[in-house]
Amino acid sequence: MRSVRRLLEVVLFFSLSFPVAVMPRRVALKVGGTLGLLLFHLWGSRSRIAADNIGKAIGAGALEASEPPEAIAKKSFINLGKSFVEIAKIYYGLGRGIIDNVEVRGREHYLKAKAKGRGVIFITGHCGNWELMAISFGVKFDRISSIARPQNNPYMNTIIERARSRYGNGIIYKKGALKDVLSELRKNGVIGILMDQAVVREEGYVLEFLGRGAWTTKMPALIARKTGAAVLPAFINREGDRHVVCFYPEIQLARDEDNEKAVIEDTKRFSGFIEDYIKQHPSEWLWIHRRWKRVEPSSFDTGEIDS
Repeated sequence: MRSVRRLLEVVLFFSLSFPVAVMPRRVALKVGGTLGLLLFHLWGSRSRIAADNIGKAIGAGALEASEPPEAIAKKSFINLGKSFVEIAKIYYGLGRGIIDNVEVRGREHYLKAKAKGRGVIFITGHCGNWELMAISFGVKFDRISSIARPQNNPYMNTIIERARSRYGNGIIYKKGALKDVLSELRKNGVIGILMDQAVVREEGYVLEFLGRGAWTTKMPALIARKTGAAVLPAFINREGDRHVVCFYPEIQLARDEDNEKAVIEDTKRFSGFIEDYIKQHPSEWLWIHRRWKRVEPSSFDTGEIDS
C-alpha cells in the first residue's frame, strides 16, 4: 500500500511539473505563483504555522514589517510556487536560461577561500530558491555536495539525485555524513549546509533566533575547526525577473580557549547571517518550519527543552 501511495506521489509530481516545465518562463512563473497561493489556502496547518512564526518574530522586535503576518506568509508560499516551476524546468533540462540569468556577487570571496586549499563550507538556509543556488554554483563554479536528509519517498529521492548530478552536484545524507564531509574537504571540495532547521539536543545549542530560542546545529563550526575549511555565508534572492547570489567574506572563527564556548560563538555568528537575510527578505524564507520547537521561551544558550 505504501509503495502504491509513493508511486502516486511521483505521478502527481510529473503531472504538475511537466506542464509548467514546457511553458515559457514568464507564463510558468505566473502559474507557479498561483500554485503557491493555492497551496497557502489549501495547506491551512502550515499557513497558520508560517503566520504565527512571523507574528512572533514581529512581536519580539526581531522583524520589522509593514504588512500583517498573513500577507508575508502568503508571499512566502508564492515564492515557493515560483521556485517549484523554476526547478521543474531545470530538472527537465529546459531551464538553462534561468541558470544563466543568475547574477553572482562576491565571487572573489569564494575564489580567495578556495585558493587556501582546505575546502570551503557554505552556510545558508531555506532562503529564496536555495535549490537554484546550488545548481547555478555547480554550473558556474565547482561541484558542491549538500548535506541533506533523504526524501521519505525513495522514488522522489532518486529523481532529485539524478537531477542534481546532471549539473555536477552531489548529496551527502545526514546520517553518517561526517566521513564523507571530511573526505570532500580534504580534497579541497565544497560543502553546502542548510542550518536553519531545528536539531536534536546532541547536535546543537539553543540560541536566540529572531527573538526566540531555537535549536541550532553546531556541525558547521565543529567541522570548520577540525579541518581548517573556510566558512562563507551564501544566499540567493529575487530581484525583478532574475536571481542574485551573494557570497560573503570568510568568517573568522572565535579564538576562545574554551572550545565549547568558541563553537557556540561561531554558531551564533553563522546563524546571524540567516537572521539578517530574513530581515531583508522576509517573504523569501521558509516560515512553515517548526523552527522553535522543543524550546522553553527563556532558554537561550542553555540547551533546556520542554518536558
